[in-house]
Amino acid sequence: MPTSEAVTQGIRVEVESRYAPEHSQPFQQHWFFYYTVRITNEGTDTVQLVSRHWIITDATGHVEEVRGPGVVGQQPVLSPGDSFEYTSGCPLPTPSGTMHGTYQMVSENGDGFDVEIAPFTLEEPYTVH
Repeated sequence: MPTSEAVTQGIRVEVESRYAPEHSQPFQQHWFFYYTVRITNEGTDTVQLVSRHWIITDATGHVEEVRGPGVVGQQPVLSPGDSFEYTSGCPLPTPSGTMHGTYQMVSENGDGFDVEIAPFTLEEPYTVH
């Protein structure tokens, strides 16, 4: 499914993906997908997203892991009730795949914890699977 949702320690992560035909070249084995993530702090503590860890699997089962600081060049701070939304992209060598992972967060008292990003699909809409 092209959407996913998970809540970890009061942090809700919702994702929606879509195929980007304008950036894809299927005859060159290149498909591109956008995904929009909304992170909402439903807890009682202020938290900061410090890094990300994505696990990307293409249709052949090849796995690629992506780690790095923040998201889209930012390390957002979320007070209780705040949301942060961003859109990014993912190229694949196959017309479908999946993504999931974690965000590494730090609360205002310095405690670090991982927040789940539930699995979602990346799928060219015209492909028969």
